[in-house]
Amino acid sequence: MKKFLQEFKTFAMRGNVLDMAVGVVVGGAFTAIINSVVNDLINPLIGLFFNMDFSGVGLTIGDVTIGFGAFISAVINFIIVAFILFCVLKAFNAANSRHKKPEAPKAPTTKKCPYCLSEIPIEATRCAHCTSMLDVKAD
Repeated sequence: MKKFLQEFKTFAMRGNVLDMAVGVVVGGAFTAIINSVVNDLINPLIGLFFNMDFSGVGLTIGDVTIGFGAFISAVINFIIVAFILFCVLKAFNAANSRHKKPEAPKAPTTKKCPYCLSEIPIEATRCAHCTSMLDVKAD
């Protein structure tokens, strides 16, 4: 049991887990803001078309009510959250790419045959296309 608790402590104290926990808490608060925007601003504007609270709009068949207004509110919430996350990640990736060092160019692995101009491996001593003997210094 002691080993299990030690492994759990090691897992919980890793940087990734702590970052994820902060992200979940901030995401929960952000979701509350988005829900307020949709429920208090967007739904009333859309509700003007129905002359009532949009989230309460539904189709009643017998004793069953299909609440498509609440469904559309959830879809609007999702679209707003997805758009904001897209913008935040795009900005983060742009800022992150500015700090990366450019990769050093890789050494060439091929060269051109001086006789037929075909591309061949750089260590080749004979061209596979025209079968010419190549000078070791030819590039």
